[in-house]
Amino acid sequence: MYQIITKRQLHDTVTLMEIAAPLVAKKAQPGQFIILRIDETGERIPLTIADYSAEKGTVTIIFQKVGATTNRLDKLNEGDYLLDFVGPLGKPSELEGKAGKKIAVIGGGLGIAIAYPQAKALHKAGADVDIIVGFRSTSLFILVDELGGACNNLIIMTDDGSNGNKGFVTTALEDRMKSGVKYDEVIAIGPLPMMRAVCALTKEQNIPTVVSMNPIMIDGTGMCGCCRLTVGGETKFACVDGPDFDGHLVDFDEAIARSRTYKKEEARSTERHACNLMKEAEK
Repeated sequence: MYQIITKRQLHDTVTLMEIAAPLVAKKAQPGQFIILRIDETGERIPLTIADYSAEKGTVTIIFQKVGATTNRLDKLNEGDYLLDFVGPLGKPSELEGKAGKKIAVIGGGLGIAIAYPQAKALHKAGADVDIIVGFRSTSLFILVDELGGACNNLIIMTDDGSNGNKGFVTTALEDRMKSGVKYDEVIAIGPLPMMRAVCALTKEQNIPTVVSMNPIMIDGTGMCGCCRLTVGGETKFACVDGPDFDGHLVDFDEAIARSRTYKKEEARSTERHACNLMKEAEK
């Protein structure tokens, strides 16, 4: 059993939890993930490790309430327990030898929570880090203070321009490159269309680009095959070969199509969960 030590609402739909998991925390590295299960009846869901502390024995996860399981998870409070919390899984991000390199870490959506530990590690290692993140509006900002402390330059874009910087993350990246900034590497983490757009831009400039892939996943060991991707014409499994891949080699069209496979089933599951909540409220 794994106790919830801290719970914090980052905004209406996004929650941060710090989980007591000393064995996972001892070996965790940026870029890796865990798979959790709330109880015996719950499904297994993968979540990226947003932060960790070997000293405290805790692992931090950040999730968005988008389905039945994440809504159930959000109903738990500090002091409650999770049944399973397996990890760390996946290959750690390759962050060695980056001192003095100029690197852009780009995050969108919940990818911002994944980008943070990578930027933090790079910044600590001596890399010159630009963080470019995108939100729909200022009301959805998360981890802004943490991001500011993990880079040399933080650029925040909003779809509605509510912070004075209207546009997408690609807008900011292109503006930086046009102004003469020379990046040695770009790391992009977020929605598949966003990562595809970043890769299209960096490929024109021959800038090595790493993306973090989060496809449908079940066991996290490479046996089920659900998280398969096509990378450079070869089949790869995000859980054991990734989640980081060369963004210029990923077949994003295939990945986007596969991500939509169970949309109807997910919607039905969420509706059943909402119905059960209503029944509980009426008791």
